[in-house]
Amino acid sequence: MTLERGSLLNERYRIVEILGQGGMGSVYRAIDENLGVHVAVKENLFTTEEYSRQFRLEAVILAALRHPNLPRVSDHFSIGDQGQYLVMDFIEGEDVRQRMERLGTIPEGEAIMVGAAMCDALTYLHTRKPCILHRDLKPGNVRISPEGTIFLVDFGLAKLMQGPQATTTGARAMTPGYSPPEQYGGARTDPRTDVYSLGATLYAALTGVIPEDGLARAMDNTRLTPLRKRNPKIARRVAAAIEKAMAVDPADRFQTAEEFKTALLAAAASADRPTGEFTVAPPPPLPQPSLATPAPATPASASPLRALMTSEAGEPSGIPAEPQTGGRSPAWLFFVFAILIALAAVLVLLPDLIPRNIRAMIPAKILNWTLAAVPAETLPPPEVVTEQMEVAAGSATLLPAAISAPTGGATSTPASSALAFASPPASAPIAPPGGTVGQIAFASDRSGMPQIYVSRLSGEGAMPITNLPEGACQPSWAPDGSRLVFVSPCHVSPEGRPLDISEEPQADTALYMVNADGSNLVALPTVAGGDSEPAWSPDGKRLAFTSLRDGRPLIYVMDLMDQSVKRLTDPAPDFTEARQPAWSPFGNQIAFAKKRADTYQIWTVTDAGQGQQPISRGGQQYWDFAPSWTPDGKTVYFTERNAEGPVLPWIMSMLYEMRDSGNSTRVELGALPVEHPQVSPDGLWLLFEGKGPDENRDVFYALIGGEQRIRITSDPGIDFDPAWRPAAKP
Repeated sequence: MTLERGSLLNERYRIVEILGQGGMGSVYRAIDENLGVHVAVKENLFTTEEYSRQFRLEAVILAALRHPNLPRVSDHFSIGDQGQYLVMDFIEGEDVRQRMERLGTIPEGEAIMVGAAMCDALTYLHTRKPCILHRDLKPGNVRISPEGTIFLVDFGLAKLMQGPQATTTGARAMTPGYSPPEQYGGARTDPRTDVYSLGATLYAALTGVIPEDGLARAMDNTRLTPLRKRNPKIARRVAAAIEKAMAVDPADRFQTAEEFKTALLAAAASADRPTGEFTVAPPPPLPQPSLATPAPATPASASPLRALMTSEAGEPSGIPAEPQTGGRSPAWLFFVFAILIALAAVLVLLPDLIPRNIRAMIPAKILNWTLAAVPAETLPPPEVVTEQMEVAAGSATLLPAAISAPTGGATSTPASSALAFASPPASAPIAPPGGTVGQIAFASDRSGMPQIYVSRLSGEGAMPITNLPEGACQPSWAPDGSRLVFVSPCHVSPEGRPLDISEEPQADTALYMVNADGSNLVALPTVAGGDSEPAWSPDGKRLAFTSLRDGRPLIYVMDLMDQSVKRLTDPAPDFTEARQPAWSPFGNQIAFAKKRADTYQIWTVTDAGQGQQPISRGGQQYWDFAPSWTPDGKTVYFTERNAEGPVLPWIMSMLYEMRDSGNSTRVELGALPVEHPQVSPDGLWLLFEGKGPDENRDVFYALIGGEQRIRITSDPGIDFDPAWRPAAKP
């Protein structure tokens, strides 16, 4: 019986969606509620005594596998007569079949990288004691992660070779076009079986066509169409290596996966690389379905998240591997939809022309469609979370009366000067990552001057909420997600990058507040000396910020009701700067970056300005800065980098109870530079800025431990200073 979305399996795994179905069971994406990570759960519905014994034996062997091109098997269990389950890493990204559907064919260089990586994985499997055969290698079982790493997934048919004996017949399954002839009958399968399937996978990737079936070829009913006949651009030696791997007689194939890898690399004049370093271009980011709102039923062949598929049978050999397109919708539907879009756009973008009572009659769904402000369809949290949003576009000001008008000579921008950003309708159920409304704020210079944007976690629907002549950056959300405080002017280097911690703040910066829809922009009172790096207190009544008003960067707190300002860090001869404040979730501690003896460290101070103590030690070689707390107050995340170039920052974490011990841990987010972490309100996700392979500065998020790194923004402009939007309080 297929497991329902949202159900809890084995009191631990929350089912998110079905990734694929076959004759032996289904594959699911689930949340491990003990660890807060996404996993793939492979189901086997055959529960006879023989199958159960074989399953337990093989699960123990698979759980011991450790290879950079293989997901880890983390758990296995049986539930009575219901089924047997294998739990392994869920690999984000796309599989090779999806890449074929997206590109038509895969470039020769990428196919060789895929082949070499899979050969490494197969060599590892085949040299285990006992030898492990995958026996289901095909495009749908080769995954490409968001970092471009290539994984061989789905061990549902993996079998152990026990000496010369044949594999259990009952466990056999075939995928026409990818399975060799010996897998159909009672012949013995061995490592050359996987070599054939890998060759067929590369053949399909390079031609876009599933090769002729191995059994039909063995019976002389058909012949393999030469690869270069279908794609003449492929090098002759590459085509010859792949065709040799697909020989009908196992004796005519490469005898090991290592031999196949050597032939592929030699044919393309590619140098061998260390295991795990064969990578390809990462797939484009895809929005993920939310657990809270079931997605409409979609054919498996059309699903953008199809992975770990148990079977691709039913496709005749020699036919294009692209999916079929569906029928067309009636033209009049597009006409009506276009009218609604145009009407809603006028009502939203030209609010001054339409009375408020008329705008209020526009259905919220239309506004959300046009503004793309519905919650992000991204990876869900461990359980269904339903929040009620009380902040609606055009609502009355939520700012205290004492600061409803600009002071200190600053200039307020009318609400109509910024584009409106609609909040979700009041009854919208949400369950995105981070336990928020599925939105973030960030700064971007995509319009030429840095401004504050709000967007979905998918990166879609990004809307500017500021339009200041000198730019805006460093956004910080109010605890209820209704407003932001930010900094203007936003200073960047001549080449457009945000200035480094040692170069900011500047003496002319000031703090501003704005509603989440871009309305009611006001300037906070300031004095001579720049105010920057704001952080909202958990109760929403105070702001901590950095200021030069006393001659050097120090931490201050402003009471938003009476606008009084108190300095928390007093000048002292043993340090030169105190900056980048971050409130603890309980409001009684503020973490900040402190510069002592020409190095930055993370310190804390009470909200009354007492009891300063170090968290990270830093040192002459490293700088620690940009702290962020987890919601439980137990851990502080921060950025670390070499004090001297090259400046390639990374993210660290430190248990608060271990402060000043030096026992910090680096978050494994890959080799590319990352910085300025922000922990999500549910404590499961990490938002940060970093660089992709194209060296562009963008916004990313990942699980709190660094897994499943996902790129949110990809605009050619520089995107920085990301911040989670909290959910409104009920």
